[in-house]
Amino acid sequence: MKTIAIIAHNGKKAEMVQFLNEYRSVLESKEIKLISTGTTGSKAETAGFDVEKLLSGPLGGDAQIASRLVEGKVNMVVFFRDPMDKHPHEPDIFMLMRLCDVHNIPLATNPATAKLLIEAF
Repeated sequence: MKTIAIIAHNGKKAEMVQFLNEYRSVLESKEIKLISTGTTGSKAETAGFDVEKLLSGPLGGDAQIASRLVEGKVNMVVFFRDPMDKHPHEPDIFMLMRLCDVHNIPLATNPATAKLLIEAF
């Protein structure tokens, strides 16, 4: 089973839910497991998705996802970042992005890239 980690900053959560809804049939047909940071996962659950929720990003959720990635338990990361806002947990965000590069894990930080990756998955 493939696992995709989903994360979205507050200003991007609606975009994440829209993306998930657009690709619901792909996610379900390929039996893709979703894990997420807390609030993003709650939004996805409200939309009807089965999601394993970890902590909120600022409380360590990004680091939890990074840990799973390093353990080989994450196959792709979709992280809709808000580049126009500051985030108190930016070191965790950069760590997660760096570890995607170190471990050769596909990382989408916007809907256009996410669409390309999910279609190739």
